[in-house]
Amino acid sequence: VKLVESGGGLVQAGSSLRLSCAASGSTGSTSAMGWYRQAAGKQRELVAAIILRGGITNYGGPVKGRFTISRDNADTRVYLQMNNLKPEDTAVYYCYADSYYTAEPTWGQGTQVTVTS
Repeated sequence: VKLVESGGGLVQAGSSLRLSCAASGSTGSTSAMGWYRQAAGKQRELVAAIILRGGITNYGGPVKGRFTISRDNADTRVYLQMNNLKPEDTAVYYCYADSYYTAEPTWGQGTQVTVTS
């Protein structure tokens, strides 16, 4: 599976952004997709995840109530709607995909989100 993210950018606090992650290749083996982020000097942290069969979602604490993850009907694209962005949301956002058949997830190249105060 190959993942390509888009939608990052530079915005002011309180703004919204929508990230998109397009999966291609053997997408039929994908069990879940989601987003992690990594700010400068910090560890990578979970932002949001969605199980493709059933649509169950999970969010990291700092983004609950502000971010929403969704998928398209073909389960080849996931979106991250980010509302009420804060400067502490500034990070590189990475899309990932879990497979039923491999232990390690596939990662996208990352997209930068910068929120100014």
